[in-house]
Amino acid sequence: MDFYITALIQGFCFAGIAFGIYLSMKIFNIPDITTDGSYTLGGVVTGSLMTHHQSGFVIVLLVIASGAVAGALTGVIHTKLKINALLAGILVMTALYSINLTILGRSNLPLLGLSGLFSSLTLLVDPNQNSLIVSLIFVIALTLVIGYMLKTDFGIAMRATGNSEAMVRALGVNTDRMKIIGLAIANALTALSGYLVAQQQGFADISMGIGIVITGLGSVIIGETVINWLQVTSVWLSLALMLAGAIIFQLVLAFTLSIGVDANLLKLVTAVFVLIIVGLPRLSRAAA
Repeated sequence: MDFYITALIQGFCFAGIAFGIYLSMKIFNIPDITTDGSYTLGGVVTGSLMTHHQSGFVIVLLVIASGAVAGALTGVIHTKLKINALLAGILVMTALYSINLTILGRSNLPLLGLSGLFSSLTLLVDPNQNSLIVSLIFVIALTLVIGYMLKTDFGIAMRATGNSEAMVRALGVNTDRMKIIGLAIANALTALSGYLVAQQQGFADISMGIGIVITGLGSVIIGETVINWLQVTSVWLSLALMLAGAIIFQLVLAFTLSIGVDANLLKLVTAVFVLIIVGLPRLSRAAA
């Protein structure tokens, strides 16, 4: 049971990535590869500040700010320099590797024994169950903030920019600014996932973000499949389904490990699983 509780906690921790990719890829139609670097950035900033015994509030603020700066930089390169969004993300992600290594000071930084989010909030005696409740509260608060933002005039303008950029520009909205802010928010959310995961797993690692965009994309695709199937239009329900997608994705990986699949093959299993959930709907439509 503890094995699946851990998977559930990881699903909550990856909610930020799912929300971030939902914003960048599904609202703005921008394939943002910065995710790999900003996720690691959130983890290494968390680890570095925890070892210097900074307060939890300061750590969260700096994690959000660092992720936002990374995303905004990608947005500026894409919109102002007119560089392809995919290439802009790759450039920033590549640069972030050196930045993350400089912040971390080494390739791996253990965080066990340091006071963090999960250890400072003791709601239940059992550590695993306590982490589950704390991560659930954190993600609910995050979902409420993102849902509220998308329902405001600013959020509606963001969504409209992705749907019809020319129309929104004709209405006097600065679409370049919208994209920059949108990517900043998306990568701030991704950095928050790195913040949670680094504390949950007990270490920050320079390679923790490798391939993480696949995890986020898989979560979003699961949620999007249900959204299309149920024809969901509610922002709140869409975010809930993105969260459910992140949880389902982690539970599937946990099940894969529980039946004896070699942990070294986990990335391969992840890639195959994403390929299946992407390919099946397309095959179904082709058959119809």
